[in-house]
Amino acid sequence: MDNKSEEFYKRLKQELSDSTIWPSEYLFKFIVPTNPEKILKVENTFNGMGAVIKTTKSKNEKYTSISINVKMVSAQSVIDKYIELSEIEGIISL
Repeated sequence: MDNKSEEFYKRLKQELSDSTIWPSEYLFKFIVPTNPEKILKVENTFNGMGAVIKTTKSKNEKYTSISINVKMVSAQSVIDKYIELSEIEGIISL
């Protein structure tokens, strides 16, 4: 992870810690190229967590928006998911 990403996650963790009482519901939003493998990889990352997952294809079906509402135990657990998913080529975290 580069310094820019590390600083971003550090700041996000602080903001989440200051604004949220954990455990809490958290809404993850991602955009991925419409590719069944990539979409499945995102969905599988939240298996067994009771996540509610909604996918929506873009108008031209080139990209898919994935919204995941799930109960997370801490700000660090949110950061860990973002880092885990950042390995998917072409994913954009919102």
